[in-house]
This record gives sequence, structure tokens and C-alpha cells, in this order.
Amino acid sequence: MRISTQSFYAQSMSSLGSQQQQLFRIQQQLAAGTKFLTAADDPVAAARALGLSQSMAESTQYATSRSRAMLSLSQEETALKSATSIMQNMKTLAVQAGNGTLSDADRASLATTLQGNLDQLVNVANADDGNGQFLFAGFKSGSQPFVAGAGGIQYMGDQGQRLMQIDVSRQMSTTDDGRSVFQSVQGGAGYVSSAGAGNTGSGVFGSVGVTDAGAANYGKDFVISFSGGNYTVATQDTPPVVAASGAYVPGAAISFGGLQITMSGAPADGDTFQVATARNAGTDVFAAIGELVTALRQPLAGSGEAAKADLLNALSTFNVKITNAHDNVLTVMSSIGSRMNELDALNTSGASRDLIDKGYLSELVDLDPASAISEFLQRQTSLQATQQTFARLHSIALFNYL
Repeated sequence: MRISTQSFYAQSMSSLGSQQQQLFRIQQQLAAGTKFLTAADDPVAAARALGLSQSMAESTQYATSRSRAMLSLSQEETALKSATSIMQNMKTLAVQAGNGTLSDADRASLATTLQGNLDQLVNVANADDGNGQFLFAGFKSGSQPFVAGAGGIQYMGDQGQRLMQIDVSRQMSTTDDGRSVFQSVQGGAGYVSSAGAGNTGSGVFGSVGVTDAGAANYGKDFVISFSGGNYTVATQDTPPVVAASGAYVPGAAISFGGLQITMSGAPADGDTFQVATARNAGTDVFAAIGELVTALRQPLAGSGEAAKADLLNALSTFNVKITNAHDNVLTVMSSIGSRMNELDALNTSGASRDLIDKGYLSELVDLDPASAISEFLQRQTSLQATQQTFARLHSIALFNYL
């Protein structure tokens, strides 16, 4: 079988072109550092690599979100640490104010100090993140949440929670609204006692104790009224229900609704005392501080036993309220700590997942330099040999042998 010169040339040129294309492809792979240059080279691997790349991009975005969430929670934690320190200082001042040897000037000085602490606490509640966004304003983060008005410190924010997507199926609140932090109490907070505004006697109440949480009227609000040397305890329902009554004995415990309270002094006819759940007794810590400041500024010299009783009752009410507020802030801080721990755990798991994805992507896409260079040299040598052979055959002619 004879092969024509034209056919020989065509086959040789086709072979040279194919080898050149293969060599060029290896060169492109070496330059790009990948096994395939287009999805057509390996459709399955290309699809898997695209999915992994998208997953890693999402993971990077989640990591960024977690970093921002951690910053926001850290700023809130720092602010609440300052708040707890201020509240603890207020507790100390309240204990000092109960010293019977203090003069009116001493109590006025303590009131001034308390007012300064109140101003500091308001400043903490109005803290921002450094970019003009207030930490405790809810969704209204562009406006100052707590504003002083005629009725005291008013909350102007809302109770919205700013959520951030920190993982595929996890959203986290990165802020807490000011009302939940500074104007709320925990569900387990105890009863709060307070004296009626129009009291004229010297009755002083002690702490409230729980004797039977299963009692019929437990959990309700009560009013203790005095008249003719007797007391009557009624619920604040409509109509009220009498929970207990009897002759008043100074220093003796009065039991009602699963509770027990000790009264001392001499209440006047018509004097009343409220014993209410913490949620109904007033949960605004700013208002509680303001009430104590007002009470401390009232002069006692020459005012009689009734004025002293009013101060002692005001101090007792404040101590319970500030303790409840302090406990509430500590609970919020505990929640912040839990969220920060979760962010740390998600960062750890996210880093591990990224490492696995990067390893798998490398197996799919990355080129083995050693084998690629070896293949490049082999194809280069083969192409050179083919070119030299074709050149020699191309120069052969019958006339060379005549």
C-alpha cells in the first residue's frame, strides 16, 4: 500500500499540531496552577469545586458577621460592667444613709453623690458603639434611648432586637434594649414593700418573707391598712379580698397570702403599706434612685418620728429595688457571656470546616507541580523529536540517490 506525499504531509502536520496543543495546555495548567482550565475539562470536578467555593465564601461572610457580633456584644458587656459597678456603689451609699447619727447635711451630701451616680448610670444607658449607634435603643439605634423629662428619665427607644446571621441556620441578637436592661426585673424577683405617700405615723416595715408559695392569694399585690390599733390586709383586686386582719402588735409578724412581714413603730389610723410583686412595684431603676434622692434631701431635724420612719421605709424600698435591678443587669450580662461563648464555638467549628473544604478543593483543583513539569518535559521532548523526524523526511528526494 502506497502513501501519497500529500497524505504523509497532512498526517505529519496534524500530529505536530496535536502535540503542540497538548504542550500548550500543560503550559497553561502550570501557569494557572489548576488541573482543569474550563468546566469542560472535568465537569464533575468543576461542579464540586464551584459548590465548595460558594460554601467557603458564605463561611467567610458568616465569620465576618460573627466578628461584628462579638464586637457589639463586647461593647455592651463593657457598658453593663460599668452599670453594675455604679449600682453596687449605690447600695453602699444607701447603707450609709441608714446610719442614725448622720445629720441633714450628711444625708444631703449622700443625695448629691447618688444624683451623680444616677447621671453616670444614664450615660451608660445612652452609650453608643463609637459610630453613633446607641447600644440600648433597640431598632431606634440612631436616637438617644433615655431622655430626662418632666416625669423623670423616659425610654424613647423600642424593644426591638437587632439580629445578625452568624451561621447557616443561626441568627443571634447582638444587642439588648434599654427597657429590658434598666426598666425590668427577673421573674424570680421577690416582693417589694413601700409606705403610703400620706402616712402620718411612725410605722416601719421589715423584709418580706415567703412562708407558703402555694397559698391561695400568693402572687397577688396587697395593701396593709391600720385603724384603731388593728390591721387589715387586702388584695389589690377589684373588688379587694381580705387576706388577713387582727390586732397590731409592734414587732410581731403579720402573715397573709403565703407571705410574712414584720412591722414596728406606731402606724397612725389611715396609714397604708403596699406589698407588691416586683413587676408591679415599679421596675424603673432610674425612678427608684430619684425617689431615694428626694427622700434623703428631706430634713429630719425637728420633724418627729414620722419623718424618720418615712426615710427608713424609703431606704428599705430602695434596697430591694436596686438589688432587683442589679440582678437583672447581671442576668443580661450572663446572657451576653453565653452568646459570646457560642460565637467562639462557631468560630472554631467554622475554621475546622473551612480547613476541610480547602483540602477537598485542593484535591479537586490544584495541580501537582512535579507530575505536571514531568509531563511538560516529556511532551516537549516528544514534540522536538517529531519535528526533527519530519524535517529529515521532508528533505529526502529520489534525486539524492541518482
